[in-house]
Amino acid sequence: MTLPILTQPLTAGAFAPYGDVIAAEGEPTMMINRGMCGRHHDLAALDFSGADARAGISLFRAVPRSFPYELDMMERHPEGSQAFLPMTDNPFLVIVAADKDGAPHEPEAFVTRPGQGVNYHRGTWHGVLTPLSEPGLFAVVDRIGPGTNLEEHWFEEHFTITQG
Repeated sequence: MTLPILTQPLTAGAFAPYGDVIAAEGEPTMMINRGMCGRHHDLAALDFSGADARAGISLFRAVPRSFPYELDMMERHPEGSQAFLPMTDNPFLVIVAADKDGAPHEPEAFVTRPGQGVNYHRGTWHGVLTPLSEPGLFAVVDRIGPGTNLEEHWFEEHFTITQG
């Protein structure tokens, strides 16, 4: 048996319990470079623990997925936030869940609009990187450092995500 989940559009309000929506929406916070560049300033709360930890930028290339999508596993990073910035205007699937007794509870699924990225708060349960089209290329800002920063949870009953 699988449990159904319908996607919803990614909005800052709906996503707030899990992290930050990163997008250049509205007027820039400030103009720089002699007025030739609008800066949308400080859009995500990066959070890394550990004296030897630092922020790093990596590039991820993920295989595109399609609907219906079967959710069988979620992960979280207890030592740091993790930001995903698409390097194309293609939407991607964002899956998150609240924590209940050390496991993901009641997953939610969002589909981004072109130009949106996300930053998962430290310890937020989330699905794997799930682009919906080629090339599935993302810049990722996350914690680089010693220690265990990955927990996985495999569901006994899977979820089926369909586009809402």
